[in-house]
Amino acid sequence: MKKIVALFNVAGYTAEQYSQVIKELEASGKLKDPAYINRVVAQQADGLLIIDVWESEEALNEFAETLVPILIKNGVTPAQPTLLPLVDITA
Repeated sequence: MKKIVALFNVAGYTAEQYSQVIKELEASGKLKDPAYINRVVAQQADGLLIIDVWESEEALNEFAETLVPILIKNGVTPAQPTLLPLVDITA
């Protein structure tokens, strides 16, 4: 399996909504998914840019089964990610 980078450009997504979604993911037990490697979240003019690194596209899709209903519950329209193969990550 190839590690991937998933870019989510989520229009209208606020930092407050993001915080609530994270709390609900924690409560679900899915926030610490072992296939999740890293995340960067940046504020944009109209929403958030979220950059995730995952062990595989399949792992991301499985995580999305929990994430998408939480997003919708919190008034967020899920964004279709741009998926790219990971070449390198430096912390």
